[in-house]
Amino acid sequence: MKRESVSLHPSAQPGKTGACKVSVVIKALNEEKRIEATIKSALQAVLPLGGEVVLADSCSTDRTVEIARQYPIRIAELANPQERCCGAGPQLGWQHSRGEFIYLIDGDMQVQAGFLERALSFMAGHPDVAGVGGRIVEQNLDSLEYQARNEKIAEHQRAGNVDRLDGGGVYRRSAIESIGYFSNRNLHSYEEFDLAVRLREAGWDLWRMPVDAVSHFGHDSPPYQLLMRRWRSRYACGLGELLRSSLEHQRLKLVVQGVRELRVYGATIAWWLTLLLIPFVPLAWGWRLACFAAVLAAPVLLMSMRKRSFAKGLYAVTSWSVNAAGLIRGFVSPQKPPHEGVKSRVVHDAVPPVKKRGPRSDSTQLRA
Repeated sequence: MKRESVSLHPSAQPGKTGACKVSVVIKALNEEKRIEATIKSALQAVLPLGGEVVLADSCSTDRTVEIARQYPIRIAELANPQERCCGAGPQLGWQHSRGEFIYLIDGDMQVQAGFLERALSFMAGHPDVAGVGGRIVEQNLDSLEYQARNEKIAEHQRAGNVDRLDGGGVYRRSAIESIGYFSNRNLHSYEEFDLAVRLREAGWDLWRMPVDAVSHFGHDSPPYQLLMRRWRSRYACGLGELLRSSLEHQRLKLVVQGVRELRVYGATIAWWLTLLLIPFVPLAWGWRLACFAAVLAAPVLLMSMRKRSFAKGLYAVTSWSVNAAGLIRGFVSPQKPPHEGVKSRVVHDAVPPVKKRGPRSDSTQLRA
């Protein structure tokens, strides 16, 4: 198996490797509604294993950190709120973790009992596997966004050898050290796919187990409000940023092969260009207007028929347009070297001495 060693990220702190068995890293931004349940589930998961919980907070402006301080965990915070993005959060947590294994989850997830033990057992028997995930159980089924996700199961969400671990996974620290850093600090999304590409390029495998890993509650925002929020936060720019980074680091082929939605967003851009060219076609104005209206309506009508819902069809095309615009915006944005450390500070550290416990414990032990 190919293993290309690279210089370690300066903040990866290799001397801390194995200080505990597993670190559950929770990346969060303004998750006061869910963070308590997330932390409790993470603490229960590491209790029998000898582990720790690290909250990687991207400068939340609500009560997320205040609530989290009540528990025996480590809280690391970005030093600069302007650097918050999906890629910076996991890297922040990695820099402040000590586990031999790192389990990455979001602040609106709850770890399912027994998953972590099964994941670690699987990895112990498969030394070529860098990361293991499980099923993501979506709890928010009212939003059009999450309905669309549940309508079709992607290949990387099926059990077996996969090309990425979207929704979090348990990673082997030695595998991360072999590629130099955990996540690309420039990416506003697709950070887990980027990590997977770099691991697979170095010869590691990724695996998804046919068991429930976490419950995911998602955002309660109305669908179009969620799209606008993703534009303002630059979440929609992640794919363009990934393309630029992969081009600079000669990984473009792996990215293009793995991101199928690139075809959809490319077709969306072609649709825009067609609409822009129609007014210049040498036809009578009436015909030009008719052609423009037909081309404008065609994707919405086709998707509405496919999904058997005009609302879902319109949302799908609107989502494509936002993400296609984000693709362009992200690709032209300048980037910092991804191996540079994320500046941060520890605002709370109440992680108890590592002590392996039995599977049963008094729930009061969860409080600091």
